[in-house]
Formats: sequence, C-alpha cells, structure tokens
Amino acid sequence: MIEKEVIVTNRAGLHTRPASMIVRTASKYASEFYIQKDGYEINGKSIIGVMTLAAEQGASLMLIFDGSDESEAMAAMEAIFEDGFGEVK
Repeated sequence: MIEKEVIVTNRAGLHTRPASMIVRTASKYASEFYIQKDGYEINGKSIIGVMTLAAEQGASLMLIFDGSDESEAMAAMEAIFEDGFGEVK
C-alpha cells in the first residue's frame, strides 16, 4: 500500500470533469484506490464518491493505492493532479 498527499490546484476544484478524470484513470488499474479528505474516505473509482468530497482549490487529499500495480497507478494519478486536470490554476 502506498499513500501520497496531493493538493487540488485548479480553480474550480473537483467538479464533474476532474472527478471523471480521476475515476477513468483509477479504473485502468487493478489496485484498490481510496481518497481521504478531512477524515472521510471514499472509493476513488466511484464518480459519486469523488463528487461527495466537494474538494475546492487548495484542498489537501490523501491518495491511497493498494495492489499489484499501485506504483504505476499512483504515478498516473499524481500526474493529473500536478497538471491541475488541464484547467486554469
């Protein structure tokens, strides 16, 4: 299991488009994926779960991957967070 803290950098936060990017990316991997925010944990492969986080710009999230391809999955997820989901930061 690996964990990584990330910050939401895009202005609009985790609205529908970034949430779908997260779910699509996570679904490419066999590893389990969870996101924690303020003591609340959701399944990162669930669009409803990701949307319920209501993570705004500047929010701190803990990404947790557990499985055979966890390193690759984490690298892919880090890349989309660092890019700000291709949106204005």
